[in-house]
Amino acid sequence: MAGINEVAELAGVSTATVSRALSGKGHVSEATRDRVRAAALELEYVVSSNASSLATGRTKNVGVVIPFLNRWFFSSVVEGAEKALLSHGYDLTLYNLSGGGGERRSVFEHFLLRKRVDAVIAISLELTADEVGRLLDLNKPIVGVGGPLAGVPTLSIDEVEVARLATEHLLALGHRRIAHIGGSAPTEMDFHVPTNRRVGYVAALEAAGIPVDPTLFQPADFTLQGGYRAANRLFGNPRNRPTAVFAASDEMAIGTILAARDLGLHVPDDVSVIGVDDHDLSEFFGLSTIAQYPAEQGRRAVEILMDELHPGTRERTLHTPLEFHLIVRSSTAPPR
Repeated sequence: MAGINEVAELAGVSTATVSRALSGKGHVSEATRDRVRAAALELEYVVSSNASSLATGRTKNVGVVIPFLNRWFFSSVVEGAEKALLSHGYDLTLYNLSGGGGERRSVFEHFLLRKRVDAVIAISLELTADEVGRLLDLNKPIVGVGGPLAGVPTLSIDEVEVARLATEHLLALGHRRIAHIGGSAPTEMDFHVPTNRRVGYVAALEAAGIPVDPTLFQPADFTLQGGYRAANRLFGNPRNRPTAVFAASDEMAIGTILAARDLGLHVPDDVSVIGVDDHDLSEFFGLSTIAQYPAEQGRRAVEILMDELHPGTRERTLHTPLEFHLIVRSSTAPPR
């Protein structure tokens, strides 16, 4: 396999110019860059990642830490981040913390601190002050998704307002018996997502002058199966059946639609259903939802990270609010 000296000789430049042209760092004219790339392609020269790492102190690798791998939202954020990282010439190493506290300690006390990554993206993880401090002490930039994280650039969505918007949509249609399928204490996530969505639901009802009925709340685990079981409990008593359900995730909302159908209920004539996320299957089920664009969250996290790794003229911002929008489909309608 050809080396950098052969590429330099064929292109008629120095090895230093070859290095600058192929790394994208330092000034090289476009004509020279094209000549070097053509020579490298002809000789099938590949830049050694180990040599590049030794020379620059960078691995061109970003660690992405998530609480769950088998949930649509988290995998969608990772997908958006991966595409953006590849466009900047970076690899991604994924750390899944679903195994519990032991795995979390291993990641933050060993893997990330061994300088295997240049930076870290933490998705929906409320890092401790010690975890943030260790990474910052090693000069590893961090970007959080689902913050805020103290002293760290983060992107976050207003979970309370998301839930309020979903509930207000049902109220505007004329519903008054609105149930909520949300999280329970064992399924509480970092940044208290289930709790905050329940707070928004309650706030919307109270603002409309509707007493909160505790029997219209059912806990679940943010999965389709969990939503199905919770909906069966809600619909099991015809005398106390809600006319609408706000589920704290689309997967639980889809489970609710399936439970309603199995019980002979028609959506939305007998019960309206709304969720949160805009899951890939939401349009297929005609599900009204609050879209929060997870892939875009991953892409934007990478853009912020690139500014941290390669400081430019853009002003550093610690908190970036994320957009969300109501999407109305066929699963919600006025009550009969």
